[in-house]
Amino acid sequence: MNRRLALAFGLTMIPAAAMAGGGGEKKKGGGASFIQIQTLTASILRRSGARGVLTMEVGVDVPNEQLRGHAQASVPRLRAAYAQIVQIYASGLPTATAPDADFLALKLQRETDRVLGKPGAKLLVGTILIN
Repeated sequence: MNRRLALAFGLTMIPAAAMAGGGGEKKKGGGASFIQIQTLTASILRRSGARGVLTMEVGVDVPNEQLRGHAQASVPRLRAAYAQIVQIYASGLPTATAPDADFLALKLQRETDRVLGKPGAKLLVGTILIN
């Protein structure tokens, strides 16, 4: 009987503890001028002929406050443009070849400047994985 009471008490305290955590959206990191972009994925062809996935994490550092507001509003457009570039690149990637991070970063930086209308935002590449 005491175990049931302890379990019931513990379950009622979980939502209160979760609310006390501060709520709100937490940033992954990078500071106030950093905008995290959702993970980009594209399918690739493996050496065995099976399909694989190219996963890429990126973010944009925008020190200019006015441009940062425009970049925050343009996140869906940025993500769509990035996804298109990554998918096109992955479709032409030869089997058993590592992706060229410098080339991808250059292409994505150009696309960032195009979508935002002017330079001033710095694209940062986190990780590129092939699974």
